[in-house]
Amino acid sequence: QVQLVESGGGLVQPGGSLRLSCVASGFIFSSYAMRWYRQAPGKERELVATITSGGKITNYADSVKGRFTISRDNAKNTVYLQMNSLKPEDTAVYYCRAWGIQHYWGQGTQVTVSS
Repeated sequence: QVQLVESGGGLVQPGGSLRLSCVASGFIFSSYAMRWYRQAPGKERELVATITSGGKITNYADSVKGRFTISRDNAKNTVYLQMNSLKPEDTAVYYCRAWGIQHYWGQGTQVTVSS
């Protein structure tokens, strides 16, 4: 079965860093572009970052440019989101999504930036 399993979320102070991971299984990971989304309380789900299947092209929402970095390791079937200089407004549930001939969602991981 297709699975996207996220980890790395948690509580962090403003200015801190977190690295999210999403491990994929059940499909040909190297054939899929990957995306990170987030959804804050009371808000719509927002596209945060994208990366092509080969990892050569990335794109970011304006709100995270210069602070977040998306990357992938196709040998490990894993996509990452390195988040630096975190702000309270980054607080959200973060989801990974596989984008290809089919689309798959991860379960989400909570990121809370406070104090």
